[in-house]
Parts: sequence; C-alpha cells; structure tokens
Amino acid sequence: MPWDTLTDDLSEYRMICGYFGPMRGIRKGVLGVALVATVVMGASAGAGAVGPVPVLEAATEAATEAASMPVPVVGAEADVAHHGHVSLWDGRVGVWLVSENLGPSDLSQATVRLAFSVPMAGGQELPPACLWSSDRVVSCRTGELRVTGGIGELGLDLRTAGLPDELTVDITTAWRDGAADRHPGNDRHRVLVLATGDPYVF
Repeated sequence: MPWDTLTDDLSEYRMICGYFGPMRGIRKGVLGVALVATVVMGASAGAGAVGPVPVLEAATEAATEAASMPVPVVGAEADVAHHGHVSLWDGRVGVWLVSENLGPSDLSQATVRLAFSVPMAGGQELPPACLWSSDRVVSCRTGELRVTGGIGELGLDLRTAGLPDELTVDITTAWRDGAADRHPGNDRHRVLVLATGDPYVF
C-alpha cells in the first residue's frame, strides 16, 4: 500500500474515533441516568404500595367500624320520694302515704312496697291499686307521677294478726317504670311504730 494512502486512511480513522468517542460517553451517561431514574421510581412506587396504602385501608376500616357501632343512650331518671305517717293502736295499723316525682323525667307508673314486721290478719280488702304479696307485705301502684306536681296518695287501714306493742314498716320503691334514681334515700324508710295511736312521720 502506498504511504500516502495509508496516511489518509489513518487520518480518517482518527477523525471517526474523535467523533464517536464522545458520543459513546454521552450515550452511556444518558443510559445511566435513565436506569437510576427507573430504579428510584420503582422504589418509590414500591414504598407507596407497601406503606401508605395499608395504613389508609386500616384507617378506613376503623372509621367504618366506629360509625357502625351503636351510640349509647342514657335512660330516663326520676327521683321518687315517699312521705307520710304510720299509726298503731289496738291491733290496727293506719298508713297515709304520699309519693311524688322530683324529676327530671315523668313516670307513667311506680310501685311502692310496704313490709311489716308482724303479720296482718287475713281476709282484708285492699284499695284497687294494691295487692297482698304476703301476709306481711303490701304492694301498691302510685299511678302516673309527673314532675310538675303530680303526686300519688295512698291510705291503708289494716288489722294485725295479734295485738303487738310495736312494729316496724319498711317502705321502698319496688319499681319505677325502668327509670334510674340517683337519690334513693328519700324513697326508702324504716319506721318504728309504737302502739300509742300517735302518727310516726317518715
């Protein structure tokens, strides 16, 4: 091969290498950046699928469960009070009882229970709102008890089985139409009654 031809070919080869050499570097750099971006995006997508999504699902499930839970409802409250007096003389027992509702809720009905420490004579009739629970216990309905001044009045004239010198009577509210009473002290009384005929007030 002539020397001139070899020189020309060598120069042409150097020119080609000088042009494509930097191009290879640029192509490698661009490819590297693309790969890094792909890896980062893939990692971010993976982190999003593993992290926030389950937390969001758990929060949604918790909110749904809380919304479906029943809301507790506070029941009615009524402060029932009983007052009156009891007398004992010659084997006879006189009871005068007044029941009232101090609120805050009205009552359609309540039941008062009177338990005596001695037995009563059999065959005695009671008022229509009362019945014998035993020979020592009488239970009576009070009727409707409204907060605004509604009261129930009860009068009993009973005979004891003997002639006791004294007796006790326990007065309690047996039922108050399902209402709660936060002040039960004024509807529970124990009264000691002597056979003097005097009214013993509770």
